Amino acid sequence: MKTHRILAAAAIIASIALAPLAAHSEEISLGDIKRTPLMKEDLSIPGREVVQVRVDFPEGVFAVRHSHPGEELVYVIEGVLEYQLDDRPPLTVKAGEVLLIPYGTPHAVKNVGKGNAAELATYIVEKGKPLLIPGK
Repeated sequence: MKTHRILAAAAIIASIALAPLAAHSEEISLGDIKRTPLMKEDLSIPGREVVQVRVDFPEGVFAVRHSHPGEELVYVIEGVLEYQLDDRPPLTVKAGEVLLIPYGTPHAVKNVGKGNAAELATYIVEKGKPLLIPGK
């Protein structure tokens, strides 16, 4: 269990360094979490961009507490993910369901199902800021 936490923390930190990747770049494996960048485009709102990533979580793996400089819209593609937002009770989101994580809200996510879980994460964020801010 500790190994998963260490690998997840390393994945988040590595994600920060890799956040500026251009759209349609190659798949990235960060520890046990695999992030596949799909799109990164400027929006019509000055200083904002949209970033879309597929995130795969093997069984039992989780991303440690982190936040984003904008909103995150989650669509669970497969499996079952448990999200812990702020001090709210854990929220379970299954394949086909969606979740909005408000601007700057600290959260963690864990695969609580059997097999792989995957989400389509769409971020509407401040341009030029790190996509992921660990520990906040």
